Amino acid sequence: MPLLIRNLSQIATPLGSTAVRGSAMRELHVIERGAVVIDGENFLFAGPERDLPAGLSRRIDDELDASGKTAIPGFVDSHTHLPFAGTREAEFNRRLRGETYEDIARSGGGILSSVAATRSATEHDLRDLVLARTRIMALYGTTTAEAKSGYGLNLEDEIKQLRAIRSVTDSSPVRLIPTCLAAHDFPAEARASEHHRSDFVRLICDEILPRVAAEGLAVFCDAFVERGAFSPQQGRAVLESGRALGLIPRLHADEFSDLDGAALAAELGCASADHLMHISDAGVRALAASETVANLLPATSFFLMSSRYAPARALIEAGAAVSLSTDCNPGSSMTESMQMVVQLACLQMKLTVEEALTAATLNGAASLLASARTGSIEDGKRADLVLLDAPNYLHLVYHFGINLVTDVWSAGRPVIRGGRPAV
Repeated sequence: MPLLIRNLSQIATPLGSTAVRGSAMRELHVIERGAVVIDGENFLFAGPERDLPAGLSRRIDDELDASGKTAIPGFVDSHTHLPFAGTREAEFNRRLRGETYEDIARSGGGILSSVAATRSATEHDLRDLVLARTRIMALYGTTTAEAKSGYGLNLEDEIKQLRAIRSVTDSSPVRLIPTCLAAHDFPAEARASEHHRSDFVRLICDEILPRVAAEGLAVFCDAFVERGAFSPQQGRAVLESGRALGLIPRLHADEFSDLDGAALAAELGCASADHLMHISDAGVRALAASETVANLLPATSFFLMSSRYAPARALIEAGAAVSLSTDCNPGSSMTESMQMVVQLACLQMKLTVEEALTAATLNGAASLLASARTGSIEDGKRADLVLLDAPNYLHLVYHFGINLVTDVWSAGRPVIRGGRPAV
């Protein structure tokens, strides 16, 4: 039952089935006065309305007048921490008073406070929280998102988080791709000595990751390599163990300090190296020479009130594949809005709107190894589509601070209509 969406002011999309690099990130395919046809889960046509084939027109079962809106691909949010319990607004207020994120962590706050809340929550509690967050994400145009564990930090509660992600597969308006981030930090019980830390690394490698792989609970594994968290050697051990079990590596790299995390991610063939606020010139070159996507999270710098953002311009000009994500989490980026991320990428990291839109769609999909099916509006691809109440795609950044999304389809299924959930 094909659906025709007609009378579009614009269709704006990157093209292709792999990540776009360098100056090509500015080369959006823009169609004026366009139309889109969705047939089942896929796009059947996207082009000027005048070019709609007559034979296809006769097959149309349903029609939507877009009334001059702009169509873009559904956003792909390739770094989130959705299955968490509890919030940390008190810590946020402490930062407003001058304390740093690391100060708060050393005093017992930070990730450990979220660990305590998440351990206390049931799987059903976490399921409801994940579902609520995906509904907000959909309202702002996200159709695919990665979702990490990492607030359990033991076998039982890491599994619980990942099962909560899986449990919303049929009810979430956003397609979720799960990542095991058991190597997010060391739990309180593993911080007494280096011996205890080593024991926790062995627990991840010998028990948590094998259980995750055996139950098919994750596509990716991840590690937070950072001063005060996992060393490069420990991160390597975790990711190599995960890869041996069929889990694809990702890496939190160079967020607060330069530990050559970007180079490590490139060496290990990680799908992405994320954060990168302190990446070195050598790290930039390593990513540019690799297939690892540089996944940038400007909302984290913004929320932490830091003037330091990842060097997006240097990465793009070096030829690295660059994507954008929310980093939705309770401590350092409490937002589900990819629109906000696109705006920050342009206004703070100096991306063009074209680069930011490419990074937030096709390149994000590439970092999740999903760009053959989503991230662009093309015949045969999955129909993940967003309509903006705007005459052109530039309004995505130009008209900031509001939600421009009116309608969203995920795999051809309407999930937002007229700015409200469709189901």
